[in-house]
Amino acid sequence: MAWWQAIILGVIEGITEFLPISSTGHLTIAEKLLGMRIDDPSVVAFTAIIQIGAILAAVIYFWSDIWRILQAWWRGLWWKRARRKFDYKYGWAIIIGSIPIAIVGLLFKHEVETVLRSLWFVAFGLIGWSVVMWLADNRAANNKRGETETSWKDTLAIGAGQCLSLIPGVSRSGATISVGLFRGFDRVSVTKLSFFLGIPALVAAGLLEVATKYKHISGGVGWTPTIVATVISFGVGYLAVSWLLKFIQSNNFRPFIIYRFALGLVLLAMLGVGMISHV
Repeated sequence: MAWWQAIILGVIEGITEFLPISSTGHLTIAEKLLGMRIDDPSVVAFTAIIQIGAILAAVIYFWSDIWRILQAWWRGLWWKRARRKFDYKYGWAIIIGSIPIAIVGLLFKHEVETVLRSLWFVAFGLIGWSVVMWLADNRAANNKRGETETSWKDTLAIGAGQCLSLIPGVSRSGATISVGLFRGFDRVSVTKLSFFLGIPALVAAGLLEVATKYKHISGGVGWTPTIVATVISFGVGYLAVSWLLKFIQSNNFRPFIIYRFALGLVLLAMLGVGMISHV
């Protein structure tokens, strides 16, 4: 992989990781247009590893919240009185909500890295989940639930929805935000919760790829482009997190829904007429 390709893919990852438009879907499309074989093991590993950069940006952005929750959770393990605090319960809720994708991701890891790498899945994922997001966003105007009303049942349901993001095109943030909106959370609260649930899932996925696929990176894409793309995704990702939280305070998700639906239709048409192959 050339350095300029790594920069392009790092920028795409940083922008799309937290927006509800599917980072994996966009990376898969971009990698294909750049002439790569998207089911190549080194490309699959590269796609997962560079997500670490973007997710570390979220960790730094939300570090004060994360540290507060971690402290409350740790104290609650040892002192009964500390368990009354919301942050202790919220910490457990995030842990419980992270379990579904860990189980499903490991059980279907092979399918995710092979069968689901087809651009057909990306196209249908973009289009199909756009409909779900539209339905969820339409009811969000009446949603009143805030962050302090989050329970483990909520995060378990949202975490189960996060499993659908293993299908390229669905979008991890799109899946978690949609389920959260259906459960009555306001847009800002569910967007923050989406970040918190994404941190353990994406870090674990990236580290697993490093541990199991480092030989593929060395003999394929190469570590220098991978590191460059990861660093780029970190910087761009930080800006994307900040922008999204400000944007969603006074806007809905409709622009993202329209964009992903249109992109899905374009991709579907390109695949249909043979302008681009599905792998």
